Amino acid sequence: MASVTDTQKAGSDLKNGDTTCESYTRWQKDVDVMGELNATGYRFSFAWSRIIPKGKVSRGVNQGGLDYYHKLIDALLEKNITPFVTLFHWDLPQTLQDEYEGFLDRQIIQDFKDYADLCFKEFGGKVKHWITINQLYTVPTRGYAVGTDAPGRCSPMVDTKHRCYGGNSSTEPYIVAHNQLLAHATVVDLYRTKYKFQKGKIGPVMITRWFLPFDESDPASIEAAERMNQFFHGWYMEPLTKGRYPDIMRQIVGSRLPNFTEEEAELVAGSYDFLGLNYYVTQYAQPKPNPYPSETHTAMMDAGVKLTYDNSRGEFLGPLFVEDEVNGNSYYYPKGIYYVMDYFKTKYGDPLIYVTENGFSTPSSENREQAIADYKRIDYLCSHLCFLRKVIKEKGVNVRGYFAWALGDNYEFCKGFTVRFGLSYVNWEDLDDRNLKESGKWYQRFINGTVKNSAKQDFLRSSLSSQSRKKRLADA
Repeated sequence: MASVTDTQKAGSDLKNGDTTCESYTRWQKDVDVMGELNATGYRFSFAWSRIIPKGKVSRGVNQGGLDYYHKLIDALLEKNITPFVTLFHWDLPQTLQDEYEGFLDRQIIQDFKDYADLCFKEFGGKVKHWITINQLYTVPTRGYAVGTDAPGRCSPMVDTKHRCYGGNSSTEPYIVAHNQLLAHATVVDLYRTKYKFQKGKIGPVMITRWFLPFDESDPASIEAAERMNQFFHGWYMEPLTKGRYPDIMRQIVGSRLPNFTEEEAELVAGSYDFLGLNYYVTQYAQPKPNPYPSETHTAMMDAGVKLTYDNSRGEFLGPLFVEDEVNGNSYYYPKGIYYVMDYFKTKYGDPLIYVTENGFSTPSSENREQAIADYKRIDYLCSHLCFLRKVIKEKGVNVRGYFAWALGDNYEFCKGFTVRFGLSYVNWEDLDDRNLKESGKWYQRFINGTVKNSAKQDFLRSSLSSQSRKKRLADA
């Protein structure tokens, strides 16, 4: 039943996720916390290997895994909480990685389709919002360019921490991304044809950032910011809307970038009913020479952009987001969510959008009292929700709901247990000890419309509710 995330110690603390928040055995407690929050939606992921331990449907299905998800979904529906289910959140069955290197091989398309077919058949009567793949950008880059995440592949000279078991950081990310898009589109086509009668909606989740010019008076910095948008967002959104990769990517990446056949382009273009957009931070962009070809080159360098959190005047974007002595501190910029939403509306045809992740981390080194008194998280959520409200009202962006990341403290890919993202506190020494933090209590008031600041309270009543008959304010 192992997945690639089970077999790689991907956290920065070099711990795996064998024992985390244990929602598998404590799901009722989690549902109770959602009830406390008065959440109307819950986004969670199916574990492919829990449902199909050996990766392929033909090799057998784990009834215990199906039963678990049925119990969870039924409990959510009893509390009028709408389930948003992600089919693939990076935890590929290890057997498929061992057999043919997972998303590096087109065999994955049929196996992903068979897995999705089973899920639609089993749960489609209850689940009406499906997400195919979480953050299409992440596995190709962190899993195959730098190797920090599972499955841990990269070029030998990129592998400074000796985690990778092979790979080519210049070519494999583009192959994996291409196969992800084809797998996603194949599953959407399946859902729209075979399961149209279920009357649900389906789409992918994208990780987003906003990119500001390092020097707004420098045309090269302005170009770098837009070029980064094309490599970061356009890599997926251009195929999803037009059936082809961005011109700038085809020009720079050349033969390393796969091509879609005419039939594939038709399959991929328009393969979503909604977009899930995850947003955390904004960065400054400035030009930087692309070192290709070189032994230390990765696909992430092809944009020819250096990203920083301070600009040419030495000004940081905003409040501290993550303190990191090794990789450098990061800072957050609430207005970035405004720019991202407007960009997707303007450039990609006014899609139906759910903000599927937005959240703030605190260091796990804090004691229990400090972790629960998480007022910085309140500032983060409040400021981002205000700019989300603003872009809905001013630009008419079609946002149908917002999911805070995360419901509770958990094991974070890349970071392990070194950070806490939860609205509720999880005691790693006593997993039954789960209590709302101050941010969770604030979020509860926000959902109820009882936040003291009228502008924030008005958000629920005038923005999301006007976009959707049923508000989908929720926590992930």
